[in-house]
Amino acid sequence: MSIEEAARTGLVAIVDDDPSIREATLGLMRSLGLRAAAFASAEEFLRSGDLQRTDCLIADMRMSGMSGLELHRYLVAAGNAIPTILVTAYSDERLRAQSLKAGLVGCLSKPFADADLRRCIDLALARNAGVRWPAVISSAGRA
Repeated sequence: MSIEEAARTGLVAIVDDDPSIREATLGLMRSLGLRAAAFASAEEFLRSGDLQRTDCLIADMRMSGMSGLELHRYLVAAGNAIPTILVTAYSDERLRAQSLKAGLVGCLSKPFADADLRRCIDLALARNAGVRWPAVISSAGRA
């Protein structure tokens, strides 16, 4: 599958317990022409039936219940390694480094620039399409 096909047919899942962030990110995805669905928790996403259709996961680092990093690790352990982007309102470099070592596509601080999130999504879709793109994106979008 090409990156263009993934962008047209794949699903970007947004998991964030903050309704305003969830809705704003959903709106951004739609404005970029991407199919997206939003979930209030990791548990809601896992129950949704959208797991197999998801080509990119955007998850909040800290949520009640399962965190975004715990969700990523759970999916990897279950054989569903969806390219994941973590977003966080907390600037914790140790946790950010730990997240990137776990194989995440990116880790962005809230508020993040639309262009930085788009770069992460492009990287996630490239990984799903089998395109080698070695960089990860952290903080302010630097590779």
